[in-house]
Amino acid sequence: MHCGKNFVLFTGTGKIKRKHAYHSHILTKKTTKQKRNLCYSGTVSAADEAKIKNLLVK
Repeated sequence: MHCGKNFVLFTGTGKIKRKHAYHSHILTKKTTKQKRNLCYSGTVSAADEAKIKNLLVK
């Protein structure tokens, strides 16, 4: 699995940044507000953080 393309390993506080899904195609049906909110990055939840770190190390 190529996780390096989807996640950026570590913010300043040690969290993992991620991008939102659904922002790459079929953008004509989505409202401007929806597209604007999808363009911001977020952080990986604490429950998934260990799994993602494991995938990024390999």
